[in-house]
Amino acid sequence: MTKTTFPQRAQRYRHDHADAPDTAEDLARLPSIPEGPEHTELAGSIVEEWLPMAHRLAAKYRGRGENLDDLRQAAALGLVKAVERYDPERGTAFATFAVPTIVGEIRRHFRDYSWQLHVPRRVQELRNTVRDALLSMDTGSGESPSVQEIAERTRLDVEDVVAGMKAMEGYRALSLDVPLESDEGDGFVLADTLGEREPAYETVVAKEAVRSSIGALPERERRALYLRYFHDMSQSRIAEDLGVSQMHVSRLLSRSCDRVRREVDGEPCAAASQAA
Repeated sequence: MTKTTFPQRAQRYRHDHADAPDTAEDLARLPSIPEGPEHTELAGSIVEEWLPMAHRLAAKYRGRGENLDDLRQAAALGLVKAVERYDPERGTAFATFAVPTIVGEIRRHFRDYSWQLHVPRRVQELRNTVRDALLSMDTGSGESPSVQEIAERTRLDVEDVVAGMKAMEGYRALSLDVPLESDEGDGFVLADTLGEREPAYETVVAKEAVRSSIGALPERERRALYLRYFHDMSQSRIAEDLGVSQMHVSRLLSRSCDRVRREVDGEPCAAASQAA
């Protein structure tokens, strides 16, 4: 019978790592050195030796929307973790252990920092699963598979497929300067569809807040407030309308405003206290 052979897992990384330095002796000695300056110095030296390989791995992910320097930093962080976690007694070559650790850190960077909208990790994974399914199901006809078909392909619930499809829209935010499609070519952009702060809303709220308090004022005080703040009349003109002095109008306005303000703020009114 012919013996069937299977490729080893390590073969998924087909590069021979020609840029890998010979640090086997230092890696074997590192675990025996207690935490301190000597341990830090040796670990740093190993990281420096392997940094070119980490940068090469980072370069493979160039062109995916992330700055290369950021990818190199993520790869360097993965390398540091690999150096500290590596156990030479297991008999595994350091490159075999380090490469998945570095690549995992780069992918974690994409997951945690490249999304412009905050999306939970599980939803990110659903997004990746749905995206891969869509790519594999693309027949070139221009027709997209249904949610049910994607669910059957991925073995996900329909709700999870929908969540993954929505998350595909959250990886990159749409610029407010994106032109809107229009047959008239009027030059409108997305920002033109957004609402603006309406100062009049605050006026409406203020009017509703004082309505009942103003209604409880004596007729003359109500009249004075109405002419002053709704018709923008001067105190002298209000005095002529009411048949009183301007000084008396000033006292009426001051007293009524103070009473309304206190009632709106929930404070006891001075006039009410005197009446009590």
